[in-house]
Amino acid sequence: MPLLSATEPTLHPGATSHNSTFGAYCEIGQGSRILNSEFGDYAYCDQYADIANTTVGKFANIAAMTRIGPTDHPFTHAAQHHFLYRSASYWEDVENDADFFAARAARRTVLGPDCWIGHGAIIKPDVTIGAGAIVAAGAVVTKDVAPFAVVGGVSASLIRYRFAPDVIDRLLALCWWDWSHNKLREVLPDFRAMPVEAFLEKYRSASETLTS
Repeated sequence: MPLLSATEPTLHPGATSHNSTFGAYCEIGQGSRILNSEFGDYAYCDQYADIANTTVGKFANIAAMTRIGPTDHPFTHAAQHHFLYRSASYWEDVENDADFFAARAARRTVLGPDCWIGHGAIIKPDVTIGAGAIVAAGAVVTKDVAPFAVVGGVSASLIRYRFAPDVIDRLLALCWWDWSHNKLREVLPDFRAMPVEAFLEKYRSASETLTS
């Protein structure tokens, strides 16, 4: 596989992007659709992901066939159809409903750093997924997910936490996702080989050092 670019996202065949920005080393899978979204460094999605109005954190891992920030129809009105807001597609004398589209775009979904969104998961607008969290395959997430939590089901509920509370606190303090590209390469062997507690002991955050 060729190296990913630090300056331009890698968009695989059929992937489209509109009004979106991408950080370094981002990758967008085949057939995926990205709309009104921001990808942090190293974030990626697999094939046929559909992502709208979302802030995607660094190192986010988004599996295939996911739907993130899906937009709603005007279900409180007499009709729900596109003709209400995509009106210019049906009549020459009327414009699209700009206010409706602006309200849609304002309902942001937020994915924290290094979260993992499983195959086929759906994450609704106005939901925040915490750092390091896991959303199981096929889950439908309608409310916020805490950092390092594992959730699944319809609607998604807590299954467990990946680590003990003190380990979670230390990982959040460490913020390894903000390390430089060169430092990540330097410590790659430890990421691969060390259990999380040993890793945290070796790479203690500045806040831990000051309070110890």
